[in-house]
Amino acid sequence: MTRVHRAVTTPSRQHLDTEQRWHGEDRGVIAAWERGRQKSSEDPELAARAKAGELIILPWKGGVEKALKSGQKYGTHRYLAMWQGLRGDDLDVDLSNEAQLQCTVTGVMVIYTSDVAKYAGKDA
Repeated sequence: MTRVHRAVTTPSRQHLDTEQRWHGEDRGVIAAWERGRQKSSEDPELAARAKAGELIILPWKGGVEKALKSGQKYGTHRYLAMWQGLRGDDLDVDLSNEAQLQCTVTGVMVIYTSDVAKYAGKDA
């Protein structure tokens, strides 16, 4: 499985153990997206910021607090999935490719990747 896609109308999965939820073929992106959908109803203001293109701080690396000298950083596919869920978007993450988004508030370009070495740095 390289591309993970789910329609926003798909019900959240129930009764999965930690191994199934986070370490399966989808590498936890479905679980992150499902949590983003939950968080959207818990915090509508945060969801509105995400819908406006802000790459807000979430539990996964990939959010942006302030502008960076480099103008870019790396983040995880789990962040991208949670952000999509928070916005109310369909899940659409290709685990074999990098995706890019630019924060509408800071202008920082974030590159979402599965390569841990890229996002494990100090600015990630």
